[in-house]
Amino acid sequence: LWKWFPLSFRSVSRPPVLKCGERRIWLDPSEAQEISMANSRLNVRKLVKDGLIIKKPVAVRSRSRTRARLEAKKGGNHTGFGKRHGTIEARLKSKILWMRRMRVLRRLLRKY
Repeated sequence: LWKWFPLSFRSVSRPPVLKCGERRIWLDPSEAQEISMANSRLNVRKLVKDGLIIKKPVAVRSRSRTRARLEAKKGGNHTGFGKRHGTIEARLKSKILWMRRMRVLRRLLRKY
């Protein structure tokens, strides 16, 4: 779509006017001639006001796949050797395991 318009228009229509990237700008194809005549930011602002240039909404990035993956990880999937970075010690310190074990034993000693 951008290749239809002259460089003068492209330089004035970029982010400063709409504060977004090229991918989020929609240019009315039926009004290509009128849009290409715009050679200043003021003209571009007028076209935006008229609705010939529209700032498209931000694309939604769904978390459904991530949630499904985390649910699978809770079940123990996707956690093989190939997915691990770091030693066993780095992933879960043996000291923490020791502390947990001791606390459980001391709790049991206090109880009985």
